[in-house]
Amino acid sequence: MKVYQEREKITLDFSTRRRKKDVEVKFGGDDIRFLEKLKQMRYSDHTIRVYTTYFGDFQIYFAGRSLKLISAEDINAYLLYLIDKKQISSCQQNQRINAIKFYYEKVLGQERRCYKVHRAKREKTLPDVLSKEEIKSFLAVASVDIRFYCMYSILYSAGLRINELLSLKPDDIDVSRSLIHVRQGKGKKDRYTLLSKPLVGKLSEYRARYNPETWLFERETGVQFSESIVSKKLKEIALEAGITKRVYPHLFRHSFATHLIEQGTDLKIVQELLEHNNIKTTEVYVHIADTYKSKIKSPLDDILTEETL
Repeated sequence: MKVYQEREKITLDFSTRRRKKDVEVKFGGDDIRFLEKLKQMRYSDHTIRVYTTYFGDFQIYFAGRSLKLISAEDINAYLLYLIDKKQISSCQQNQRINAIKFYYEKVLGQERRCYKVHRAKREKTLPDVLSKEEIKSFLAVASVDIRFYCMYSILYSAGLRINELLSLKPDDIDVSRSLIHVRQGKGKKDRYTLLSKPLVGKLSEYRARYNPETWLFERETGVQFSESIVSKKLKEIALEAGITKRVYPHLFRHSFATHLIEQGTDLKIVQELLEHNNIKTTEVYVHIADTYKSKIKSPLDDILTEETL
């Protein structure tokens, strides 16, 4: 199942799907109803892409069988296959469960399924961040193309999600108040976030040169950049800048939050800028903020100091 995004419309190619070179599976009704229900319930484009992809994998695994007859044991066996053979993460496991539940409960209209799918606990990992020096090196390389320079500068300086960046329109930039209006972000919420004042000049130069009409960043008139193009270019720039960390768009958002906390920004303000529902989500960045850690003195410091006296 291939998902295509064309401006504000999403369509799917349900013609065929291949599991292996010698296996071809055809789909139709379930896919269309699945997509239509997602759109009716106003799920985001990103969630639609994720759910349709994972539901497609579910269909392939049970090709030749009626999904209405799939048991809880079958579903658990499918999930174990993904964990053991495909080594999916706990996050992806939960997303796949949600896609399956959406089909049975929302598309078919069944009551909550009585099967007990074991949801994985999320690994308690801390996100990576780029240092300000790495951001500076990255933007120096990106500056050869003012479109990408402005794009990645806003991605970092406003702490945006990639889909929020690509959904910006020219009128969302409020230069007089140094704010960016993010419309219908995660959870279908609007918010304001920061517009870097030193960036305004470059942004004005970009707009004068490319004259974007519908979207702030357009690869051609009226057509958004795709997430894949932006992600691929970002990795190319990072490589040229000599950054050895794994670089991806959301890393800029992690870096934005961490650097704000290092600068002493109130945690509640950071939460609002990031649009986190729970302050505990924002508190993760406190653990990786250098300023907070640097205030703690290791007990070894005194011992080594005494030995050198």
